[in-house]
Amino acid sequence: MTPDIDKLDFTKNGDGLLPAIIQDDRTLQVLMLGYMNREAYEKSMAERRVTFYSRTKRRLWTKGETSGNYLAIVSAAMDCDADTLLIRAIPAGPVCHTGNASCFTESPRETEGFIRYLQSVIQQRHRDMPAASYTTKLFQRGVNKIAQKVGEEAVETVIEAVAQNKADLIYEASDLVYHLLVLLEANGLSLADLEKELAKRHK
Repeated sequence: MTPDIDKLDFTKNGDGLLPAIIQDDRTLQVLMLGYMNREAYEKSMAERRVTFYSRTKRRLWTKGETSGNYLAIVSAAMDCDADTLLIRAIPAGPVCHTGNASCFTESPRETEGFIRYLQSVIQQRHRDMPAASYTTKLFQRGVNKIAQKVGEEAVETVIEAVAQNKADLIYEASDLVYHLLVLLEANGLSLADLEKELAKRHK
């Protein structure tokens, strides 16, 4: 999904630039904020890589042109006033010049959204089926065996919860979540499907 450039208001701020918020498509973590003029936006959409207009360098600047940590665009959306962009991308490496994954290091925490990232890794394992991967072995065993493993991890999670062993509960619940993600992927489903169902119930 890409906003039509003619619908974007590059004149509102008086400098021909729109703020562009970059969000990790896998974890939903906000990565950085940059600015785009019409040329930067057109180049970004054509190449499917984020290009900004650098206000200090006074030129187009493709994120990652020096470091190699490009931002591969998945989708783009404009806000209700058509003067701000939200771009979801997959980073090739750390986004911040400090070496951090995000320029916003205080909030959210670095690990927030990791379950979504783990889901993307599981999906990649399912596509590539690398021989040495435990996830590959689970997929090879089939849905019944994966479901059985989810059941086992659920029982272990319940046991630790009843015993109020918090550290072991975290450990077993993490195993449960991982195997549940594998089971969803094996059935062609994802966290997004669970979110839709939960949102429907919430209404």
